[in-house]
Amino acid sequence: MSEALEQNLKLITEKGQILALDGILHGIEKEGLRTDSKGSISQTGHPAALGSALTHSHITTDYSEALLEFITPAFRESAEALHFLQQLHCFTYQHLGDEELWAASMPCKIDSEDAIQIARFGSSNVGRLKSIYRIGLEHRYGKMMQAIAGIHYNFSLPETLWPVLSELQGSKDSLQQVRSAGYFKLIRNFRRSSWLLLYLFGASPALPTSFMRGREHDLQQWDENTLYRPYATSLRMSDLGYSNKAQSGLNICFNHLDSYIRTLTQAINTPYPEYEKLGVKTRQGYKQLNSNVLQIENEYYSDIRPKRVTLPGEKPVHALLERGVEYIEVRNTDINPLLPIGIDQQQADFMDAFLVTCLLSDPSDVNSQECELINQNNSLVVNRGREPGLTLTRKNQQISVPEWGHIILNDISKTAAVLDQIAGDSRYSDAVSAQQLKLDDPHLTPSAQILDTMKTSGLGYEAFILQQSRKHRDTILNMGLTTEQQQYLEKLTISSFEEQQQIEQSDRLDFDTYLANYLAQ
Repeated sequence: MSEALEQNLKLITEKGQILALDGILHGIEKEGLRTDSKGSISQTGHPAALGSALTHSHITTDYSEALLEFITPAFRESAEALHFLQQLHCFTYQHLGDEELWAASMPCKIDSEDAIQIARFGSSNVGRLKSIYRIGLEHRYGKMMQAIAGIHYNFSLPETLWPVLSELQGSKDSLQQVRSAGYFKLIRNFRRSSWLLLYLFGASPALPTSFMRGREHDLQQWDENTLYRPYATSLRMSDLGYSNKAQSGLNICFNHLDSYIRTLTQAINTPYPEYEKLGVKTRQGYKQLNSNVLQIENEYYSDIRPKRVTLPGEKPVHALLERGVEYIEVRNTDINPLLPIGIDQQQADFMDAFLVTCLLSDPSDVNSQECELINQNNSLVVNRGREPGLTLTRKNQQISVPEWGHIILNDISKTAAVLDQIAGDSRYSDAVSAQQLKLDDPHLTPSAQILDTMKTSGLGYEAFILQQSRKHRDTILNMGLTTEQQQYLEKLTISSFEEQQQIEQSDRLDFDTYLANYLAQ
């Protein structure tokens, strides 16, 4: 990374364009299971006091009725996004009764898949499409995998940056092309170094035995109700979490926008024999949206995605094709059960410095051999990241986790110094320094701290996370909700139901035609 990064930072600084990096936008999406007071998955529907899951702009559901999803607006300061997220938690707690919000990525106790109720979005065509997509996920992968929760960090660079980069590069392309190419360069370098994020912030080294019921595994037994790996960082991101056979053969290319759209569209349009046997529409109703490798783009599980805000009824891939990349969504972030909302300011500051470094670094493509090495390195880190003496493969040579980590952090520190100049403080450099300590001492990583705390307290996974969930509820409620936010969210509850009703009343197409039109985009 170093040479290209230093050159780009030098050019931006020397040409007086440092402020082109001022105005990064941040948004956070966070999932969280609702549980009953004893820590089992909730059997109640999405609380009506939280509004319509179909149309509410900040509080919805992901896979199941019990899996809440909080969505912040995009803010210039990550601190504003974190505060908004805390406020959404606080408002939600007011309406949960004796239920809890599960404070971890790996799920709570789930006795059987029957206990996971697929999310409902009403009778409109768009609502039915969302529910049938989830029914398809159940048939393809089972419900248990869909009970995993995570945090998505949305990041967009200032529009003022792209003309600067275009001029520095001497590019003749349109700004839309420059922007999309820049985001894909960021994505390529993110994938090369994302193992480091898993090491530094992975927070799922253990899980409940109920999650693995009926599946073969080589996890170690912590106690009767807990399985773990002693040096794991993020079992959520391992093949125990988001993985499936049909997608393992996909070769989605993250090098450029056109190759990404081409390979993703191919997967959406390629029939898959097992799904064809399942059928699409039966007498009992729809089993899936189609019988292809992917029903829609969102089914592809990747740790980072290029994104563009879609128009009503528009497919994400169509939006990217028409208007280019608008922001990226980082998807490999675990919920840290040691933090009240699962993520904190220092982590957000480090993410910003990390992502800007990725943008300004090595412009080369990722070939198939490197892609395989990326997958191997990630697998080693999620399962054994803190293991003494563990080595990864870098440029076809073995290198220890701390040694390679410090090389990457050295690059990020250069970017952090520039971001500190803009911010007028040292918080980005401080965030990088905090991560260097974790490389020197693996016991400082969240994954190690979780296992250490479980050991000290004598608690298994379920009891520990339930304890943390209750503790965070109290902390967040004590922080309180501003009057302005309370009124805003109460109005949204009412208006979201009105909007859902309008959508349902305005449908003119039968669902079969609507679905055919949607998939044909």
